[in-house]
Amino acid sequence: MSPNVTAAPGSTAVPAVPAEAVAPLTRGITVLRRLTEADGTAGLSSLERASGLARSTVDRITATLARMGYVRLDGRDAVLAPRLMELGNAYLAALRLPKLLHAQADALADEMDESVSLAVGDRDGIRFIHQATRRRAMSLSFRIGDLLPAERTAPGPLFATEWSADQWQRWRERRAADPEDRGFPAVPARSRPLEDDDRAEESSGRRRGVTLGDDFEERTAAAREQGWALDDQLIEPGLVALAVPVRDPDGRIACVVSVVSHTSRHTAAGLRDALLPRLRTSVAAMERELREAPPAEPATPAGPSGLAAWTGASKQELGREFVESLARGLTVITSFGEGRAELTLTEVARATGLARATARRALITLEHLGYVTAQGGVFRLTPRVLGLGFPALSRTTLPDVAAPHLAALSQRVHESASLAVLAGDEIRYTARFTTSRVLSVHITVGTRLPAYATSLGRAMLADLPEPHLPEPSGPVAPTPRTVTDPEDPRAVLARVRRDGYALVDGELEEGLRSIAVPVRERGGRVVAAVNVAMHSSRRTPEECVEEVLPELFAAASRIETDLHIAGRFRQVPGA
Repeated sequence: MSPNVTAAPGSTAVPAVPAEAVAPLTRGITVLRRLTEADGTAGLSSLERASGLARSTVDRITATLARMGYVRLDGRDAVLAPRLMELGNAYLAALRLPKLLHAQADALADEMDESVSLAVGDRDGIRFIHQATRRRAMSLSFRIGDLLPAERTAPGPLFATEWSADQWQRWRERRAADPEDRGFPAVPARSRPLEDDDRAEESSGRRRGVTLGDDFEERTAAAREQGWALDDQLIEPGLVALAVPVRDPDGRIACVVSVVSHTSRHTAAGLRDALLPRLRTSVAAMERELREAPPAEPATPAGPSGLAAWTGASKQELGREFVESLARGLTVITSFGEGRAELTLTEVARATGLARATARRALITLEHLGYVTAQGGVFRLTPRVLGLGFPALSRTTLPDVAAPHLAALSQRVHESASLAVLAGDEIRYTARFTTSRVLSVHITVGTRLPAYATSLGRAMLADLPEPHLPEPSGPVAPTPRTVTDPEDPRAVLARVRRDGYALVDGELEEGLRSIAVPVRERGGRVVAAVNVAMHSSRRTPEECVEEVLPELFAAASRIETDLHIAGRFRQVPGA
């Protein structure tokens, strides 16, 4: 296997393209990278300009990605879809660190009331693999998967203590070629070097404009001696961070945990003095977890089952608009996962159902692009996989996940569709798609309604062991048909639990009929519900069950699929 790898951001070195590289896979990854850099949404014409590819090629690539569920085509825009996160999930699952260490990182953030991050090294940069952020007016804005230059971070000097001479040379070349860090979109560009007269005016006492990483080798030497490192406003003014390495059982750095604060709360030195002992205690617990964790059981690959049949059918349906080699190449990434961190060519071929020759060419291409490393006939994913959409999607909310599926549902049944969450004894609408009718249901996002009188509420209440039900002396029923007797609602919820859906007819408002089904997170807990609402003159209750309910179940299933992928290594807000 070729040792070629792509150059680091900003580097002038251009590796030779292997003769067996798959050009359509390379082009498809280019489009995904450009979409990621555009924060997840870009016009097709903009992608044409940004990628340097022909418009017809961009159209074919985005059509293929849409077929895979990785991109959604919205008019003339391409939008990254949550399902794309299965690529980054494959890397994170193979790495295992987020699964093993996230609880300690979250507890540390809660105890310190500061943001805590886990990062891994990626060539001469770092990438975040977990974030436990504090919600403040001034808080951490970096996302899982974001790439930062090592010299402008607290974790960077710690990783650099293990760099080889070649890695240091790559770093120097990148610094020379990209002095303003334009190759790192997640960080602000470097400021101009300060003149001598300006340096004395620095209130922090540091030459920030000059030393945005210019003292990196000295900081690395200090980190080697001290076992910790500081970032004193190297990313941007006001941001300070303290980092300590987490070492694997072999003594190498597995990841780095950092605590991030603002100068309004801590100086860099104050952050170190106040939090270093507690951070070291937490790191010791993380290292103990890495030592004692049992080996991972191999998980089933996340790629489409029957890949050959699926790509064949897609090719037949879409014709030349479907780029089969792109779909197959991206599926190779999903063959990795928990218990599958290292795979041979034979294992990749078996996991994907691809011919060995096809899998080999895909691996050669991915290695050339820097997404796979190979040593001794064994392949591993690299952190660069996280750069394929993960930063843009890592803050996806439940309403974001649901919105396109609600729109599709509404268009199929020609009625309004909504998503709501439970808020005490009320429901709160968080996403909605409405149809244009003379008679329509006028509800906006944020509206609250009594849970017991709505189909959405009943679909969620039925999942609770002890749901809050209306008291006999409670609020006046919205309509004469509203079920309020304490025993009747329990029977109603038992039926909802048994049937898997709730149908409410005129109990919230005369003439309003709605049907709802629950939405479950990865663990099976109901976190929301989705419904279709209409005037009772348009469908009978029986027609709602026969015509609408199957579409409703299908939409909820699609929302759950995306939610499970988006929430595998992070908490999806709103869920």
